[in-house]
Parts: sequence; structure tokens; C-alpha cells
Amino acid sequence: MGDNNRSSEESRNVSSINKDYVRSVERQEKRQKAHKVRLFRRLTVFSVIVVAVMGWLTVTMLNQSQALAAKEERKEKALITLEQVQDEQEMLNSQILKLNDDEYIAKLARKEYFLSEDGEIIFAIPENEGNNEKNNDSKE
Repeated sequence: MGDNNRSSEESRNVSSINKDYVRSVERQEKRQKAHKVRLFRRLTVFSVIVVAVMGWLTVTMLNQSQALAAKEERKEKALITLEQVQDEQEMLNSQILKLNDDEYIAKLARKEYFLSEDGEIIFAIPENEGNNEKNNDSKE
């Protein structure tokens, strides 16, 4: 019986060591599992944040590209308008130069206001509506 007591005591000792070891292994596994869960949660939150930031950046980029396209269109229209205004200014400047010439003013007054110089006779030629209609038909 002495041997049985020893073997039962040893088995108790061994079983208690195994219990401690098993408990420590289980605790370690629980810690690892909890660590994996926390890691998964952190990665999920990080992924959501990255997706949100990427979405925001994409929307911002699209809005800016649309605004840039609209500004480019306005710039093109402004350049066309500027070119037209410059052409008109050129024409007006040449007209100003012409208006400084007395001969041009006299010619213009005779043409527009049917004024004449001494000894000139002005003939007014009536325009026929029939001729205008024929001209319009032939142009079409």
C-alpha cells in the first residue's frame, strides 16, 4: 500500500502539474485568440478608415477636375471674346484715324446724308422689292 500511496501521490502531483500546465497553455491560447481578435478589429477599423479616406480623396479629385474643366471652358470663351473685342478695337482705331481725315468725313457725309459739293447733282435710285426678292431667291 505504501507503493500505492506513493503512486497516487505522484499521480496527483503529476496531474496537478498537468493541470497547471494545461491551464497556462489554455490561458496562453486565450491570450493569443484575444490578441488575434483585437488585431482583426484594429485591421478592420484601419481598413474602414483607409476606404473612407480614399473615397473622400476620389470625390475631391472628381470635383476639382470638374471645376477645372468648367474654368478651362470659361477661359476659352473669354479668349474668344477677347479676340473679338481686340478686332473691334482695331477696327474702331482705324475708323478714328479715318475720321481725322477731312476728305473721308466729306465722303461719308455725302454718302450717308446725301450732301453734295457745289455743282454736284445727287440721284436717288429707288430699290425695287421685286429685285430684292429675286436676289434673295438666287442666294438661297
